[in-house]
Amino acid sequence: MPQPTPSTSTAALVAGIATASALSAAAVVAVLNAGCDDPGSYRWRGGAVELVGGCLQPEDLPVVPQPAEPTAPPVDIPAQ
Repeated sequence: MPQPTPSTSTAALVAGIATASALSAAAVVAVLNAGCDDPGSYRWRGGAVELVGGCLQPEDLPVVPQPAEPTAPPVDIPAQ
């Protein structure tokens, strides 16, 4: 197996640092442009942790329908 040369090791290090810096900058820009004045906070309530405040409203969350009750098999099909 060929050994990495100092120039390839340096290039890999620089590429990794550049990628990490670009991703960090993108995360900061996304947070600054989120448009939320109240980020909210987590508080204990009734033995559970609850998010109080924030930009998320209950109508923003999808509602999962309740599972349907299982039905009995048709009478003309014998049970196994």
